[in-house]
Amino acid sequence: MTRSVELIDIEMTFGITRAVEKLSVTVESGEFFSILGPSGCGKTTILRLIAGFMQPTAGRILIGGRDMVGIGANQRPTSMIFQSLALFPLMPVWENIAFGLEVRGVPKAARRRRAEELLDLIALPGYADRMVHELSGGQKQRVAIARALAVEPQVLLLDEPLSALDLKLRQHMRSELRSLQKRTGVTFIYITHDQSEALAMSDRVAVMSAGILQQVATPRELYANPRTAFVARFVGETNAFSGKVERIADGLAVVETEHGTFLGRGAAGLKAGDAATVYVRPEAISLGTGAGGNGLDALAEQLEFEGATAMLHARTEGGQPVMAALPHHRLTDAPPAGARVRLSFEPAQALVLAHA
Repeated sequence: MTRSVELIDIEMTFGITRAVEKLSVTVESGEFFSILGPSGCGKTTILRLIAGFMQPTAGRILIGGRDMVGIGANQRPTSMIFQSLALFPLMPVWENIAFGLEVRGVPKAARRRRAEELLDLIALPGYADRMVHELSGGQKQRVAIARALAVEPQVLLLDEPLSALDLKLRQHMRSELRSLQKRTGVTFIYITHDQSEALAMSDRVAVMSAGILQQVATPRELYANPRTAFVARFVGETNAFSGKVERIADGLAVVETEHGTFLGRGAAGLKAGDAATVYVRPEAISLGTGAGGNGLDALAEQLEFEGATAMLHARTEGGQPVMAALPHHRLTDAPPAGARVRLSFEPAQALVLAHA
């Protein structure tokens, strides 16, 4: 694969505030790449730097192998979809889609043809002469995407474009976006604070925190093997048991906590005596005594029904909250509030990370 976008030692400061700190990452051509993180972590700043709306304080940006220094936003091979979509209410749909082509001097007949081709692509044939106010939220979203694709960008930049939609429509548009990206082959760089969005759509995800790139990985790798405590806590639900590493044996770390001694997969560089945390996903915790030897006693507090699963919330004697995800077929085994329960998990399902 060729490199579509390369960020090399990028830094961005605003006065004394450092929005992006020494960031290097490569996005491959034709990849759906998401940047995930909480508000204020620097992800939108990165998107604006790639688009050319801002210049980095330090570092280099390459698109298609070409250095973007001194190249303005209107000359870069990128298109951007903003959170607000920014469609023109007084123009019909086809003119909205073809606006970028009009700016470039493309004749009207050719603009109309291209707009109708893109309307077919986004499954809105026959909508060319409708006005923006006649469209639903999802249809407006598709028109914004078609407008961005009309100028045939090398890279499409999307700044939380689904955040204003309701849950069902957002879920539908996820699959629409993913399918559209695969059909066009255009590189997508997608900004979101919604982890489920990033995990569902992306080839790879970069996780940001306070301007620092924490980890870049496939969604499955990110979920199963977070490299930092921030990623472990931010991506998906997790249980965290703090303690001290007693020893490392056969790739497993033995950690002494106030809730008992637990075994888990030891992260690279972990050694005896380190302060560490054992992270366990709720779906890895079972009711009863497991064969792996990791177990703790708790008091059941409540059961949250979520359809296919239910989340059991419990609390240890020391006050540590514990979550266990129960599959639907095991709900008859769910303990009532106030019942004492034994919870267990396998060492292979637990990850031990040193304290930052």
